[in-house]
Amino acid sequence: MSTPVLYGPIGRAVRKIAPFLEADALAVYVAALSMWSAAIGGTVKVSSRGNARPVLLWSALVAGTGRGKGTALRAALHVLDKSLGRFLATHTTSGITSGASMVNHLWEQQEATAETEHGRDVRTLVVEEEWTEVLKRVKRDPSFTTKLRAAWDGTTLRNTTKDEAQEVRDPAMVLHAHITPSDWAKYVGESEAAGGSYNRILPFLLGSVPMLDDDRVALPEVEGWELSDAYGWATARPRVITLGEDARPLWRIVRRYARILGETLPEGQAVFIERTAEQTLRVAACLAASECSETITEEMLSASFTLVRRSVQDAVRITKGADAPKVKRQPLGLADKVRARIELHGGRATSSQILPYVGATAAEVKELPGVVVTVERSGKTGRPATVFTLGGNDSQREESGPAKRAVMESNGTKVVRLDAYRLAPKAPGPEPVKQPEPVTDHNPFRALL
Repeated sequence: MSTPVLYGPIGRAVRKIAPFLEADALAVYVAALSMWSAAIGGTVKVSSRGNARPVLLWSALVAGTGRGKGTALRAALHVLDKSLGRFLATHTTSGITSGASMVNHLWEQQEATAETEHGRDVRTLVVEEEWTEVLKRVKRDPSFTTKLRAAWDGTTLRNTTKDEAQEVRDPAMVLHAHITPSDWAKYVGESEAAGGSYNRILPFLLGSVPMLDDDRVALPEVEGWELSDAYGWATARPRVITLGEDARPLWRIVRRYARILGETLPEGQAVFIERTAEQTLRVAACLAASECSETITEEMLSASFTLVRRSVQDAVRITKGADAPKVKRQPLGLADKVRARIELHGGRATSSQILPYVGATAAEVKELPGVVVTVERSGKTGRPATVFTLGGNDSQREESGPAKRAVMESNGTKVVRLDAYRLAPKAPGPEPVKQPEPVTDHNPFRALL
């Protein structure tokens, strides 16, 4: 598992508070990057091949209950809250469960800010700490996934209502969600990902979290002047971030990595990582903006690639076995059930140890092949007990030395020891002499070239 580089001012702030957290530092870094991309998404874009696109980073923390997802979110707020002014307080929402409600929220925000000093503002941070509940409801709305894709792409969103048409140009919405691995497999379907709806989200699978000796210690203050200056720089005017010349060789490697990986993985996994290169470019642009730079350096691109590559690995782990057919368990027959019960009790079981568990009568069990039924009596006046054992062809069993059949008399009944049927171990023979293989000019790896 690769270790992502926590880069720039955001990375330094996360490393500073990490020793005081019962949460994965990576989860804090991911949540903070999503918040940062939402804050600068209204004015900052990234361009490659002359095509400017948003820097919006959508992320999902995938972990079981108690793995620090909520703690990581609050720590990310601690890192960015002061640096971003009132952005997080005024632009954060949740509970968007339909395509129409998504467009309506952005449109109302657009209308409310149209006459303000800074003009229209459609930046939105959607935080879904209980994303499973949202996914259950959005399946009823076929337009949700279509509008979800358009929001990530930054294309125009439209609603047609009875009163008037709602239109939002250049939306800047970011989604940050929390979900368990089982719910991801259940509700984030392969068909939706193949259509591009959910492979726009970077999933990160979180492991166990550290336990602090003293959890009363408050998080240390973060010097936010670097991010505050960067936020002012990024939102002062529209900016387009591009790749520097030193980063282009690595960029070609990233694109090649994404293509080769997508062609080698099963389709059920490959659909979730189709935008690996684009996600790497967006992360790198956010890192560049955090340092007031319109150029992505090789170091920035390398750091972003470590993060996205970790997400790719986690996506494969979460969706592992997506193509494996489900094997239906074949019900056991009566003979198999009886044999299993007899073997469970050491090869000799009474009727009370078998009949209630196999759903059959004594007469039905007696008719089964390979089952020997005897009646044992304890003393002269005791109640007889029906005993079931496994029978077979004794002539087919080898008997040698200590493995000979041992028979004991008990109250007139023959009892056979099961270990008597085990074969005596053979004495180890001399190992064959391994002949040296002839030396040839054949190269077994040549076929792979």
